Amino acid sequence: MSKWINYASFPPATRAVRPERRTQRQTLLEKSVASLAGNVQRPLREKQAPLRRIVAMVGPYGCQLTGLTDTELKTAAAEIRYRLAREGFQDALVAQCFALVREAAGRTLGMRHFDCQLLGGLVLLKGMIAEMETGEGKTLTATLAVVTAALAGLPVHVISVNDYLTQRDAEEMSPVYRFFGLSVGCIVHGLEPSERQVAYDCDITYCTNKEIVFDYLRDRMTLGSFDHVSVLRAESLYDGGSRLGRLLLRGLVFAIVDEADSVLVDEARTPLVISGSSGGEEEQTFLQQATDLAAGLTPRNDYVLDLAERRIELTDRGRQTISEQCVTLGPLWTGVVRREEMVRKALTATHLFKCEEHYLVRDGKVQIVDEFTGRLMPDRSWERGLQQLIELKEACEVTRQRETLARISYQRFFQRYRHLAGMTGTAREVAGEMWSVYRMPVVSVPTHQPCKRICLPDQIWPNLEAKWMAVVSRVRELYALGRPVLVGTRTVAASEHLSRLFAEVGLVHDVLNASREEQEAQIVAQAGESARITIATNMAGRGTDIKLSEQVRDNGGLHVLLTERYEAARIDRQLAGRCARQGDPGSFEAYMSLEDSILQGGSDLPAVWLRQMVKGAPAVSQRLGRLLVRRAQKRLEKSFARMRKELLKQDERRGTMLSFTGRPE
Repeated sequence: MSKWINYASFPPATRAVRPERRTQRQTLLEKSVASLAGNVQRPLREKQAPLRRIVAMVGPYGCQLTGLTDTELKTAAAEIRYRLAREGFQDALVAQCFALVREAAGRTLGMRHFDCQLLGGLVLLKGMIAEMETGEGKTLTATLAVVTAALAGLPVHVISVNDYLTQRDAEEMSPVYRFFGLSVGCIVHGLEPSERQVAYDCDITYCTNKEIVFDYLRDRMTLGSFDHVSVLRAESLYDGGSRLGRLLLRGLVFAIVDEADSVLVDEARTPLVISGSSGGEEEQTFLQQATDLAAGLTPRNDYVLDLAERRIELTDRGRQTISEQCVTLGPLWTGVVRREEMVRKALTATHLFKCEEHYLVRDGKVQIVDEFTGRLMPDRSWERGLQQLIELKEACEVTRQRETLARISYQRFFQRYRHLAGMTGTAREVAGEMWSVYRMPVVSVPTHQPCKRICLPDQIWPNLEAKWMAVVSRVRELYALGRPVLVGTRTVAASEHLSRLFAEVGLVHDVLNASREEQEAQIVAQAGESARITIATNMAGRGTDIKLSEQVRDNGGLHVLLTERYEAARIDRQLAGRCARQGDPGSFEAYMSLEDSILQGGSDLPAVWLRQMVKGAPAVSQRLGRLLVRRAQKRLEKSFARMRKELLKQDERRGTMLSFTGRPE
């Protein structure tokens, strides 16, 4: 088992010092060894035995605390704080601290940590990934490692996937932290720089993954190439508006990533970019010309559309057509690489980005929908002209093109934390990548109570219309039984379509998607009521806790109906995890069609042949359909893994090149 981190070697966390891990470019041999080790990584259970010995020590310490008053508990915590600073993390000392946190949580929240949560807390404190089944209380589990690290004097970042969960978790857990005299900050979208500084100065800061990465990039831009501690301190002596006063973070010391597979794997396909306005009327004309040229090209003859890789390739004939048509279009069209890239991007905007799936149009503006959380990102835009091409496509006002000022990948950012840990319900499938990229093993934590979830076989339908009719029929059946139903859809468009179908047959329901974010808390609070029907995108996936009444438990619990498989089985399991939590009953099933996007983009067999098989032999076709869907998911997972690997390579090469210019990112 790994040793406790030697946090005494960490420099003090201030805006001048800003401790973080300095990543070094790996040699080819080191990369090969890491990749090989990652390929054989599996969730570890043998790591639990040494940790269980520490868990066994918590009970006796806890018995000594039950009779103490709150004042006496706080005095004991002050002594623990002193000993942590003097002795560092030791098994007995950590066990005492965990016992204190469990007692404080019981008094302030009315919730005491189970032994499995104590085990999860130790996994986090050891710098590993705790794989805990959905509903096992990861939010409460994190308080064990958070309080221990914060009492030791380490600034702690608890990183989540969206503003809703970040704010909710910070508010719900803050009574425990304040019991120990620890300050709690919360970083969500829309905060002013001064508010962010206050939040980052707290002992514990809850924040979203995107907000903290962008704040880090803003700090790197503020610092520029002259970021030595002595320079910054000298500036502050003679200049009241020095860079030191504009910095936000105090370094990257100790982080716990909630929904770690989503943040560290799924979202790692796209770099984080800060950009500024550039271009003018000439650039706008160029984009319009690219759109017109793309509209004149024909599929298969001039370009090939690869849905699996989400990529468009021009054919030789297509390149020739572009070359002939751009002769009279102006000087911006003289460069072969530039013109072909822009036409390819215009085709991408037309064929690969869809309204109510990848973006929404609100008040005449294109707003991106986060594909992982299902939420709007109003202040984000696609780079290199893609945003403007989509605005032209939707006849919106065209914004000015953006020029990249700073960028970093999630992989390189999180590698810079001195101590990194994570927790999620779905990590076993990416255990190898977690090790090869972040050097974090995955440890499976047992459940507190046996899971009672009933997983019904997937149902495959020949076309979308048949699938939607089957979904309506199934929901009506469950509604008649009085069971609450959560219907999961992949896109906003699908959720709105299903809502219209439900309305036509008189099924009263709620809809939770990016268009209705403001109603999220209310919809989630009511989703577990008897005979309640909720249609939701993946906004109702990770972190959503649907409470059930006793009547609903007796009636079979919540039923989750997924209407289309996602590109990774892990995401499907997250939605399934909304039911049968913490020993509650519940059931899950998936309805799919051969016209679903995953089979169009991920299957290498013709859909026409598949539909014929469904018509010919229903029993065989159902089994074959399930096999093909899983095959399609595997192909997409491998494709996305290659994209993440290539992005990391590009980021490392870019970092090496920029190191010669003096620019950090």
